[in-house]
Amino acid sequence: MTWTWRLEDSEGNPVDAGELARSEFPSQSDAESWIGETWRELSGSGVDQVTLLEAGREVYGPMSLHPAD
Repeated sequence: MTWTWRLEDSEGNPVDAGELARSEFPSQSDAESWIGETWRELSGSGVDQVTLLEAGREVYGPMSLHPAD
């Protein structure tokens, strides 16, 4: 299985986060650990929300990268 994150702006459009965007993860746990470590940098690069995909199938999301009010 391949796990990936779809990086989006607030309207759901794809965002290219350059070097910060990692394309694939071997497990859901690895993908979730990575987002937990990099969400601040992604947010600073224009990513507003992310969606987790397993082999192209949406698992959950979109999930905001902004702190709750």
